[in-house]
Amino acid sequence: MSNKVDILKAPIEKELELFEVKFREVMRSHVALLDKVNYYIYQRKGKQVRPMFIFLAAKMCGEVNDSTYIGASLVELLHTATLVHDDVVDDSYERRGFFSVNALWKNKIAVLVGDYFLSKGLLLALDTKNYHLLHITSNAVKRMSEGELLQMEKARKLDIDESIYFEIIKNKTASLIAAACEVGAASATDNAELIEKMRLIGENIGIAFQIKDDLFDYGEADIGKPRGIDIKERKMTLPLIYTLNNSNAAEKKWIINTVKNHNEDRPKVDELIKFIKAKGGIKYTEEMMYEYKHRAFDIIKTIEDSPAKTGLLDLVNYITERNY
Repeated sequence: MSNKVDILKAPIEKELELFEVKFREVMRSHVALLDKVNYYIYQRKGKQVRPMFIFLAAKMCGEVNDSTYIGASLVELLHTATLVHDDVVDDSYERRGFFSVNALWKNKIAVLVGDYFLSKGLLLALDTKNYHLLHITSNAVKRMSEGELLQMEKARKLDIDESIYFEIIKNKTASLIAAACEVGAASATDNAELIEKMRLIGENIGIAFQIKDDLFDYGEADIGKPRGIDIKERKMTLPLIYTLNNSNAAEKKWIINTVKNHNEDRPKVDELIKFIKAKGGIKYTEEMMYEYKHRAFDIIKTIEDSPAKTGLLDLVNYITERNY
């Protein structure tokens, strides 16, 4: 793990260490196969960005408590379930540079493991009577599913404009980061206005986060997924949408034909990426990412100063400046 991420974790280091212990316990199962898969997933966990949002949000709104840890486990269980299911949906055999669950244990087990994580989250909230946190996370699951289905529907016809794109990523990606910030706040305060502020902060950060991911598809960095994979999967990302909207009829026809019929042809995909860059698609997308970043900043600045607030500002900067 990079030194940068370690520095970002400093204000909530103790909380994250205790969360690690609690979450590993939550993931345990008496079914040997399930415990084996769970351990494999746990050992290859990501940078823990969502728990970081939860603990920083809780500290900005009050004190970290038992409900905060329950909320962090809820969000991580939900996030893990969606990653496992996403790899099945996308027929992907790689996750964070390692084999995905469905690559090693096939789709049936991957689907059931994802279902297990979702049910564990539901039971965890119900057993501890954290119904308000369950409501937040259940709404996020609903919105994520709607976003995925809308994206699939539009990918078939390549029928998507900028407003639809933002509707998709607001539901598919931003809803979970919004839920993380809202859960952290709701675990620490009853102040509805403050909780809503944290939700909006998370939503804007989540949109910037997804736009940054879109940009990776056009770069050269090794980020755990191949360059041009979004084009291969016919996903309409913001650089592609902008380029379509700023091309003549012949250029549009060529772009759509490449995405529909030549999306697995490496030289043709590279040619399309080069064209998108020349048309200003990357520059425009970066501008939109920074716009949503600054929207989040503007709300954060209205909240009382604290080390957690500084930590959240640093985390937002990291998300938009990261190289992987």
